[in-house]
Amino acid sequence: MNNEHVFPENFLWGGALAANQVEGAWNQGGKGLSVADVAVYKKDVDVKDYAAHAAITSASVEQAMQDPSDTHYPKRRGIDFYHRYAEDIALFAEMGFKALRISIAWSRLFPTGEEQEANEEGVQFYIRVFEELKKHHIEPIVTLSHYEMPLALSLKYNGWVERTVIDHFVRFSRVCFERFKPYVKYWLTFNEIDSIFRHPFTTAGIIPDRCPENQQQTIYQALHHQFVASALVTRDCHDIIPGSQVGCMLTKLTTYPHTCHPQDVEKTLIKNLMNLFYSDVQVFGEYPALVQKQWQKESIHIEMQPHDLDILKAHTVDFISFSYYMSLTESASDGMEMAAGNTILGVKNPYLPSTDWGWQIDPVGLKVSLLELYDRYKKPLMIVENGMGAKDEVVDGKIHDPYRIDYFKAHFEQMKAAVALGVDLIGYTSWGPIDLVSAGTSQMSKRYGFIYVDQDDEGHGTLERIRKDSFYWYQDIIKTNGASL
Repeated sequence: MNNEHVFPENFLWGGALAANQVEGAWNQGGKGLSVADVAVYKKDVDVKDYAAHAAITSASVEQAMQDPSDTHYPKRRGIDFYHRYAEDIALFAEMGFKALRISIAWSRLFPTGEEQEANEEGVQFYIRVFEELKKHHIEPIVTLSHYEMPLALSLKYNGWVERTVIDHFVRFSRVCFERFKPYVKYWLTFNEIDSIFRHPFTTAGIIPDRCPENQQQTIYQALHHQFVASALVTRDCHDIIPGSQVGCMLTKLTTYPHTCHPQDVEKTLIKNLMNLFYSDVQVFGEYPALVQKQWQKESIHIEMQPHDLDILKAHTVDFISFSYYMSLTESASDGMEMAAGNTILGVKNPYLPSTDWGWQIDPVGLKVSLLELYDRYKKPLMIVENGMGAKDEVVDGKIHDPYRIDYFKAHFEQMKAAVALGVDLIGYTSWGPIDLVSAGTSQMSKRYGFIYVDQDDEGHGTLERIRKDSFYWYQDIIKTNGASL
């Protein structure tokens, strides 16, 4: 076999989860409410209407806080990973996982976000999880902020709009580094930090009806606070955990011109540059000149402390991680047919098939993304989310999912091709290796896993875990380090 087509020897094959989508136990162990705990399952809303699913108001938050049940709030129950983590990790180990990406629920350690000391019961839960991973020789990759900030900070400060939230996040992160230092080498600061404009409440705790008139200005201000916080915790991680690696995390929204018309090409270039802006800040440590010019033209003024730009420059990330689910196209023409994507809409690409949720399937776009990111940043890359939501059917206790195998096979082949061209790809964690509550629509029926979880959208079911056909297929891919492709 030609060695240049084999994945690196210590390649981190695995899967990715978020605390708010799997843990459940929303009111146990001293945990406080998070922004995810007030996300409503809207069964009568079109699954392709992400704006409607993400919509939040002060009134809907207040209503959720008065509701002591999980009936309308699926992320409160998740898939009970809080009690079943050992069973689930054993299944991941059976697949051969080298890595598992998880997040730390901020409000499990700091219920309101403002406590000076961490909730020890929360700390001990994660130590048990990390011990279990260690037992199975699975490397944890830990996201510090994955759509689950304490709701109290959202209500008091309108999330990341107020600068004081930086201090609370830095304190939370330092506790994570100090207490989990023996277990965790790889850290991510903010999940899909670019998503702050697509769903400001989910990403940054911003309740739109509490914003002043210029919502764009408010969101950019919150984003600046997150960038500064990311740099500060990158500094602290390097100080507290020698040899640690800190990455940023980008939603890779690779976009093609719908046609070769120059206006389509221009719009596409601008869209791709704006997508890369978020990783540019965390990799290069400065705001791009084009973004600064945009702020100037649109009269957007970001309040900064004197040393903010120095902090960004001094504490950049070690690697780039990203999610990739689909590509988009862009057109200067009006009235084009649109396609859904990862909480975003784009012009439909006539050359690509789509999932049941309207996301277009484009394996070559993953290779394009890898080449683009590696050429731009010249730092190691990690794919930390990739997968397809699909409707699975249980037949005689089994789940046959050739569509999922086909999806991953096509994407892995493009990954191998990118590695053969010289891309430094160090890991891949599928989203999510076990069925979980969807981030965008709060559904269980949108299934991503190699492992089926017996629970429906209303929370009914036994929570039994069942291996799908794709479980055994991925097991073989990991065992052979991709050679069985």
